[in-house]
Amino acid sequence: MFPMISHWRRRSRYRDVVRVCLPLVASMSATTVMEFTDRAFLANYSLEAISAAAPAGITAFLFMAFFGGVGGYAGVFIAQYSGSGAHRQIGRVLWQGIYFTLFSGLVFWLLSLVASGPLFRLAGHSPAVQALERIYFDILCRGAVLHVAVATLSTFFAGRGLTRPVMLSALAGMVVNIPLDYALIFGRWGLPEMGIAGAALATVGGWAVSFLLLSLLIFTRDHDRRFAVLGNRAFDAGIFLRLMRYGIPGSLQFSIDILAFTCFILLVGRIGTIELAATNIVLSINAVAFMPSMGVSQGISVLVGQALGARQPPQARAAVWSGIHLLLIYIAIVDLLFILFPQAILSPFLAAGRDPAASHAVLATAVPLLRIVSAYLFFDALYMVFSGVLKGAGDTRFIMISIGLASVLCLILPVSVGIAAFGMGVIGAWLCVLLFVLVLFLLAAGRYRHGRWQRMLVIEASARRQPS
Repeated sequence: MFPMISHWRRRSRYRDVVRVCLPLVASMSATTVMEFTDRAFLANYSLEAISAAAPAGITAFLFMAFFGGVGGYAGVFIAQYSGSGAHRQIGRVLWQGIYFTLFSGLVFWLLSLVASGPLFRLAGHSPAVQALERIYFDILCRGAVLHVAVATLSTFFAGRGLTRPVMLSALAGMVVNIPLDYALIFGRWGLPEMGIAGAALATVGGWAVSFLLLSLLIFTRDHDRRFAVLGNRAFDAGIFLRLMRYGIPGSLQFSIDILAFTCFILLVGRIGTIELAATNIVLSINAVAFMPSMGVSQGISVLVGQALGARQPPQARAAVWSGIHLLLIYIAIVDLLFILFPQAILSPFLAAGRDPAASHAVLATAVPLLRIVSAYLFFDALYMVFSGVLKGAGDTRFIMISIGLASVLCLILPVSVGIAAFGMGVIGAWLCVLLFVLVLFLLAAGRYRHGRWQRMLVIEASARRQPS
């Protein structure tokens, strides 16, 4: 037994996983704290505001997740080029992501003009909530090009395993967002009281700060000399189409996930306002707890991409299991907190509730939901690691198909039928969420075990190690 432990310690990559993933975890967490702050302040502003923020925010994020995911998939190309030593291709890949980002800005502007009314009328929420949903959605969409730009520019550092600049840019955005949230929602420090519109504007302001900081760090003379970040800015149809070929299915993994939860929230809204508010609060808490899994998934994609680019699959496998071990320690701690202290975790959303009876009803509904989330987080963490492996290798079509089928068969269909035909309550709906993530974990783990990912590349096969 001891020789086996000694052998694993020599082969393990805990240090690499921490070095790459920890700043990404901090970056993802900072981004989510911005959203969490919106909802925490809005929960203390009005029940209608918090009821509107999650449906509108998650609907906007559905589109942002898709376009940001495609632009962000440039990080897998950069990781594999970095591993192979073809460093001057990095600037070329980055610019193809930038061109895609500019295209996304046009799409978001059109969405803000024509989509918000029909989308939220379809949801069937109360007129007061619908009006707030449209305001929040429109402002987020008009600033969303900045969100996509941050995701794309971050790949320059993250794809090379240098994740601290990504973390710093996200933290800078968060530091601006939190006080701006408070000031614009409640009307403090001489600024007007804007409610949910102020929350959206504060979020866009945070994105703008992150974008400016990344731009200053990337487009330097030294980076141009080493990676051609200015010299290789011409449009390259071959790389652009390859980015679309792998990036669109890879991005659809997260987009379909967000779409499934968007439908889930809209369906829960038909159960009742209390159930919708409790679900929104629990999802906000889950979003913060989930971000380390997302950050580790992105980091594993980088480490797998670099290892495969260097033609070293054993290094990729060692990174995967090192990441799983570290992530499960975190999940165990969070799950214990959710199970043992649910009221303390929920209290920031309810401390200043204007209607004590409504706050008590929301709390009573949210406590069992938070305990279901503790099981959800365990399976979701494992799924995110294995899906990160597959994305880092380029096996994105499998991910897209599996999450598409699971979201319909295990979540959307049973919840919609259950609510419409059998009077399903919010507990039953959340148990379908748990089934959904369990199926995803089993599919991704099976694909990983098959091993085909170890022979895949997204870059051209001719890329070889070169002097930098």
